[in-house]
Amino acid sequence: MLETKQRYKSDFINNKNIKIIFFLAILLTALLLFAFFRDRDTLITNRQANILYTNNKIEKLILDGPYIHIKTATNRYKIYKNAINKTAFFEKYPVYVVENNSNFYDFLSFIIILITLGLLFRFLKENRDIQMKQFESANNNMDTNVETTSIKPIISNITFNDVAGIKDVKEELEEIIDFLRNPKKYHKLGIRLPKGVLLSGPPGVGKTLISKAVAGEANVPFFYQSGASFVHIYVGIGAKRVSELFQKAKQNAPSIVFIDEIDAVGKSRGEFRNDEREATLNQLLTEMDGFEDSSGVIVIGATNKIEMLDDALLRAGRFDRRIHISLPDLEDREKILKLYLKYKPHNVNIEDIAHMTVGFNSSALSTLINEATIYAMRNKRASVTTSDFEAVKEKVIFGKHKILSFTDEEREIQSIYQGAKAVIATWLDVEFDKIGIVNSHLNIQEQEILSKTALLSQIKVLLAGSVATRVRYNEQFTNAVSDISNAKDIAYKVVNEYSMTDSFTPSANEVEEILQESISELNRMLKTLDEALDKVSKYLLLYENITQEKCRDILRAIF
Repeated sequence: MLETKQRYKSDFINNKNIKIIFFLAILLTALLLFAFFRDRDTLITNRQANILYTNNKIEKLILDGPYIHIKTATNRYKIYKNAINKTAFFEKYPVYVVENNSNFYDFLSFIIILITLGLLFRFLKENRDIQMKQFESANNNMDTNVETTSIKPIISNITFNDVAGIKDVKEELEEIIDFLRNPKKYHKLGIRLPKGVLLSGPPGVGKTLISKAVAGEANVPFFYQSGASFVHIYVGIGAKRVSELFQKAKQNAPSIVFIDEIDAVGKSRGEFRNDEREATLNQLLTEMDGFEDSSGVIVIGATNKIEMLDDALLRAGRFDRRIHISLPDLEDREKILKLYLKYKPHNVNIEDIAHMTVGFNSSALSTLINEATIYAMRNKRASVTTSDFEAVKEKVIFGKHKILSFTDEEREIQSIYQGAKAVIATWLDVEFDKIGIVNSHLNIQEQEILSKTALLSQIKVLLAGSVATRVRYNEQFTNAVSDISNAKDIAYKVVNEYSMTDSFTPSANEVEEILQESISELNRMLKTLDEALDKVSKYLLLYENITQEKCRDILRAIF
């Protein structure tokens, strides 16, 4: 019955709107016709009027406002009354004077326009009122749904035994797990643990699994939410969900709040405003600021795009600890494969499989093992063999689970490229944590104040790989694109932002000069460090990663 009434009301409103639109169309048409037919006489010049005068074509003259209308046997014309010799024209031809109705016509036009605008305003206002009622109704329904949808924690049964290849990450998270297990021990010493931990890294490296493992190790409730679930079309709903989430987490403390793809809600606030997203982000910031030191709630966020996050979310007191999870190296892949193959009948050399899966993340390795097992089953084999992995590898790489993977030739090129960066960085005392074949981005430590020498050293490190591969192969490769772009950016800042040149008004070619000088110096250095580069690149081919300390050991042994 209620639906029928609402449908009838909607039909009535729609019919009313159609009538208003139809009436407006008639008024506008009438106004246009009135303007079109009011005065259709052709405007002529003094010369044209004199020709009509001389040829006796004029039948009569009509004086109407600022114009003199000229009527001939076939046409009607008009001319400004001060543009002709009125005395001569008026003596020769009959003149009729029309009362000035222009004010009346203008008034009538003004009234028609006012009526049109009034009806249009009324139409828009009624539509707005209808939309507001629909919004309130939908908002009430949404509120009801939000209230009735209880936010429930889960108890994770996943531990670090179920996650392989993240040794460094485990060490970072151990003290957080201990805090969640024994919060009183830390409170007695006045220790405040980070309110938030941000896990960043490429897709498929296991950020969600690691968070569940933290909750499982600590044996605390785990609240999972996707960042996209907070963003609604109605302003305020996302903020309300955030508030309810944290309220529930505090009631179940100690607990973990995990926000996956946090960049969906924590995206940097810029010129393209989104009121709902900003309201949700502000609520998230408020909730994290409102944490008491003893609340026992830790927020873990995960993102693939840390550069897109708002600065306010990354400042001290919120996500204090940031952990980067990179693609697994050779040793990590061996551990992951061993874990995933634990309960599968197989007859494979795990080390060989690890060597053939450069660039695979943990998710891709899981898919590879599953596809290999299916392939073995189709061929009626009781266990998985290396040939099964070789048969499905291309499918995993180029199929719907497409990932980055290197051929043997590409691995050699990449080992020279990354090895040159590691050698030059160590030689120039540019600190880094680890450089690997898969992880192509150099992790240069950030500093607030940098000298020109330090910036030029960074440029050399970024260009070292492209110079080394050009020398070795007499060729240039696309793997240098990101590093070259970063080197250009630093050189541009040296010249244009930091004014670290001889003049405060730099010339156009100074950036190019810095880059070319860096390349010349690199050519000289790499000749000296050729033996070290060979050893480092071979080490990378074997182990895929090299630390700066290991690189120093190689250099010490040579020099």
